[in-house]
Amino acid sequence: MSFEAASPRRAASTGAFSRIASAYGQELIILAAIVLLFAVVGTIAPRFTSQTNLTSIFVGNAYIAVAAIGMSMVIISGHIDVSVGSLIGVLATISGTLAVAGYPVWIAWLVPIVVGMAITSIIGVLVAYVRIPSIVVTLGMLSILKGGLISATGGAWITNLPPDYLIAQFRLLGVPSPVWFMAILTIAAAIWMRSTAFGRSIYAVGGNPEAARVAGIRVEATTVSIFAIHGMFAGIAAVLFATQLQVIQSTVPPNLELTIITASVVGGVSILGGTGTVIGSTLAAILFAAIGSSLIFLNVSAYWLRSVQGLLILATVLADMARRHRIS
Repeated sequence: MSFEAASPRRAASTGAFSRIASAYGQELIILAAIVLLFAVVGTIAPRFTSQTNLTSIFVGNAYIAVAAIGMSMVIISGHIDVSVGSLIGVLATISGTLAVAGYPVWIAWLVPIVVGMAITSIIGVLVAYVRIPSIVVTLGMLSILKGGLISATGGAWITNLPPDYLIAQFRLLGVPSPVWFMAILTIAAAIWMRSTAFGRSIYAVGGNPEAARVAGIRVEATTVSIFAIHGMFAGIAAVLFATQLQVIQSTVPPNLELTIITASVVGGVSILGGTGTVIGSTLAAILFAAIGSSLIFLNVSAYWLRSVQGLLILATVLADMARRHRIS
């Protein structure tokens, strides 16, 4: 083959790689970090890469990745929801209560999703039409949900869950169902956001609401819909959380809101809106879970995970601001 014939092919390959690196640079960095982490810690502590621990990492944190999908959409649209952890706690409690009360399992799975969409739709209406900043609305909702949950349950655990309700313990082709949920929902959401008019409108609204309005996008209605979709993912996450074990703890997992938001932002979603992917948020959720597990195997206090998350989110936001400054 002549040099002249080979050069265009090499140029095309280089161009394709450059486009992929440009579009998914943050995601590739996180993926490389995950691979490096497993390689290094697996060498120091071989049990870190055992099937049991890998299952624990992916299954135990799949619900966080699912919730981060919806959170990513909200942040890309230029808003935020700091009540998502409390919402998941409430929805998980509703789901478990229905299951123990003897309702069909599909009711116990479906109702939390519907309730989640209803609650976040209310948030969306207050944000879009009443013009209350999302941080204010969701801070208020956080207090309402957390206080209501503790008052209603007294912090008691829900037990005696029926075996057929525990969907997170099911397996398909030997793979735990939470992993399937995480993978399928991430891929479907990523394709939907890039390939549909509504998905692209999420980016448009977050990038420049007024320009989106001029382009014919109904900004207010789109915002409410985004929050409703976010509630759907929170409902699915709540069901996965509720069905992991034989009991449901009727309290909100500590720092859950921070973990979900951090996964979205470190995954490449700009805190200022307009850019990011759900693939990145899922990879970031896996990375945090792996870091948390590695600290245990390395006999390091798990509290350092919070410090790592804080450093990563600061570094990511600073990098995003620097990128925007260069573009402007």
